[in-house]
Amino acid sequence: MNSAIKLLRDSKSARWLVLLMLSIPMFASYFFDDIFTTISHIFKNPQILDLGWNMSDYGFYGGAYSLLCVWGGLVICGMLLDKWGVRFTGSLFLGLMVGGSFIVIYAISESFAKSGAYEFMLRFFDKPSLALAYAGASLFGLGSEIAGVAVTRSIAKWFKGKEMALAMGLQLALARLGTATALIIVPRLVNIDQAYIPFSETSKPTIVAMVLMMIAVLLWTMFVLTDKAYDRQTAEEAKRNSVKTVKDDKFKFSDIFKILGNKHFILISLLCVFFYACIISFRRFATTIIIPRFDLDGDLASLMVSLLPFSTMIFTPIFGLLIDRKGKASRFMILGSFLLLISHLIIAFAPGTQFFGYAGIAILGIAYALVPAAMWPSVPKIIPDKNLGTAYSLIYWIQNMGMLVVPIVVGIIITNTTLAFTDPFTASLKSAINAEYFFIGLSIIAIIVSFVLGRSSDKNPQLMLDVPNKAKKTA
Repeated sequence: MNSAIKLLRDSKSARWLVLLMLSIPMFASYFFDDIFTTISHIFKNPQILDLGWNMSDYGFYGGAYSLLCVWGGLVICGMLLDKWGVRFTGSLFLGLMVGGSFIVIYAISESFAKSGAYEFMLRFFDKPSLALAYAGASLFGLGSEIAGVAVTRSIAKWFKGKEMALAMGLQLALARLGTATALIIVPRLVNIDQAYIPFSETSKPTIVAMVLMMIAVLLWTMFVLTDKAYDRQTAEEAKRNSVKTVKDDKFKFSDIFKILGNKHFILISLLCVFFYACIISFRRFATTIIIPRFDLDGDLASLMVSLLPFSTMIFTPIFGLLIDRKGKASRFMILGSFLLLISHLIIAFAPGTQFFGYAGIAILGIAYALVPAAMWPSVPKIIPDKNLGTAYSLIYWIQNMGMLVVPIVVGIIITNTTLAFTDPFTASLKSAINAEYFFIGLSIIAIIVSFVLGRSSDKNPQLMLDVPNKAKKTA
């Protein structure tokens, strides 16, 4: 009788080390994506910036992340992920993420502003730095999203039947630590309390970003080698036990229509787009909204916004562990959607004291932990393993439609409202409240979708969406 090979996946230390290798690249991605978040209010005064961007420009730049994702890039690349595997495809798009970030770093630097390339682009664009940064952010966004799909797909592979929700929750927590790090250190790196802000100030956070991107490449390389060793082990185990590879295990183009025909998949995707639009897009404008609403200075506003990722870092693994053991994923999604609405109602209408500001952001952070902790581990329950890359990519594709449009809309709302008032304080306050009306509307839609998903889960118990992840399937 053949003795069984102890697989790497069966080793707890190996699994959690793999999770760390997968999480740090996402930490770097989140940090880079939020380098302007806590200083976004500087774009209300473009005349004091060497960079010269206004709030509409910033909203336009924020939407660039999703441009290539929305125009088919995510879907095509998700199919490639299932066809070519996470190691090759993930490496390709991690490289695209790093390359896109370096383009943005160059675009907002003084070196570019004094280059011949700048003069050449000035023939075609009013703001060459914005045009080049937009192109770089588009490449970064596509690379980051596909790298994120590869990470999620890999966690599902390494933790299936084990601590999947906890692992996904911890990965999200570590990734959002990148956001928290950006929110805290960027305002302390950049001196915005001066009459004129040069390129040398606005580009300071990019030095940290470059170091993180290099670390991300190193750790991803380590994961690729570890994952390859695990696959080699499984192949040897199958050979020793005379197990033949199932031919139907390959991805087929027709599978994409089966995924899109799954109503539970569509409901999860819709919840994803409306829910994330109310958090990620809000975060881009957070200081612009909460400074006038709660009468804060820039440093205190950045600390308040940092509650958002710190809350998720604490609660996402806890909720993931609860879902692994207790289930009720659809109920977690409903509760999280309600908390989303409550938080935006507080930010929009509560008395303008700091207490309510902290309360609104903290509740938003708990919602941000609840829904993803339940949503992402639910996808492998309704989609076959061979199609998970495509499925996650399609969800991200739908999500990025919101990520493309919402920052642009919010930027326009804030700019137009500001121009409608002569008093600066009134203009800032009204623009913040008008932006919140928009987020409140999106939150209500998220609640409706989560309720429909919950009812559908009750009517289809065979999907086991509300069954604990560690529960044994019954015949």
